[in-house]
Amino acid sequence: MRTVTARTERLDLVPLAVEHAEEMAGVLADPALHTFIGGAPSTGPELRARYERLAAGSPDPETLWCNWVVLLRGEGRLTGTVQATVTDGGRVAEVAWVTGTAWQGRGIAREAAIGLVALLVDEGVRTVVAHVHPEHTASAAVARAAGLAPTGEIQDGEVRWERRVS
Repeated sequence: MRTVTARTERLDLVPLAVEHAEEMAGVLADPALHTFIGGAPSTGPELRARYERLAAGSPDPETLWCNWVVLLRGEGRLTGTVQATVTDGGRVAEVAWVTGTAWQGRGIAREAAIGLVALLVDEGVRTVVAHVHPEHTASAAVARAAGLAPTGEIQDGEVRWERRVS
């Protein structure tokens, strides 16, 4: 699934490539994106090195790293990323999303997360998990739209959200 391009109404979820690093460094340059997750924006070379590691795949053969950039087709621009770490023989995926500040408030994260979860379920994932900071209402709304629900469990200061598929 890590090589699959998923398509939604306005977006393409394109498998992450090292060549995306420079454009994504600009998309992710706003320090405000790190309010809830910590850290600071990566430079182009730092992001390139990270993307090289991600593209190489997990060193654990039981873990699949799946990463996509979010392409807004109408503008021909990358606007963010979605990712899934798939474990338990392909049955469990921990997901995350980020949308650049300039594209927030347009439903892009929502649409991308819904597309990501649909792709994962189509590929056999039965439990989708996300961790959302309790004060990050926008990310909680994205999780809810993607069919996840808060479990009440707190891990590393974040609420565990989950969707189980029978």
